[in-house]
Amino acid sequence: MFDVSQDVKRVLVSGALAALISGPALLAGGPAAAQEVSDAQILKALTPEAPVPAAPRTRGLTVGPQTAAPPPANPAVSADDAFVASLRGKPSRSLSVGEREKLGTVAASKPQIDLPMEFDTNSDVLRGPALANANSLGRALTDPSMRGQTFMIAGHTDARGTDASNQKLSERRADAVKQFLVQTYSIPPANLITVGYGKAHLKNAHEPDGRENRRVQAVNMLQVKTAGR
Repeated sequence: MFDVSQDVKRVLVSGALAALISGPALLAGGPAAAQEVSDAQILKALTPEAPVPAAPRTRGLTVGPQTAAPPPANPAVSADDAFVASLRGKPSRSLSVGEREKLGTVAASKPQIDLPMEFDTNSDVLRGPALANANSLGRALTDPSMRGQTFMIAGHTDARGTDASNQKLSERRADAVKQFLVQTYSIPPANLITVGYGKAHLKNAHEPDGRENRRVQAVNMLQVKTAGR
């Protein structure tokens, strides 16, 4: 009886040690929980930085009457604004490759944030953390400081699947986010420009299938909708 009991104890102790050793390893190797982003984080990311005020001029260097200098001409900015305005109301699937690339170039310097959107495989249904992040985005975009702005909603996928299938999937997901924002938060559809980039712009190229590549970008294009539009 004593020997059997000792054997049982050894088995139990051995099992407990194995659980302690393997437990953290299994946790470390398992999938991490999807990240939820707060509306405050989104609002901060999409708010442009305040311009730095110019240093006051030294009075001793003032000569004659001073007039305000005209703002420098910048046709590239107005051309970009006109281009973005031309995409308002266009379905994401109707954008040409050239339009997608140019839109990405224009958006690169704008306030933006990546939102983890871990849709199910080949799905554009918002649920779980993806739905939570969509709600955070909706609350941020309805903040008074964001009213009337034009935003780009860009869908991205990981590298699994073909270029063509991922392109269509990224467009569907961007459109799903737009539809949710319009229906749930009454954001004017023309204020949301959707575009899909498929797997062309991986956030983590070292892990092409990584979940961080499945994301939706929100970009403040810094265009206020006027009454005449």
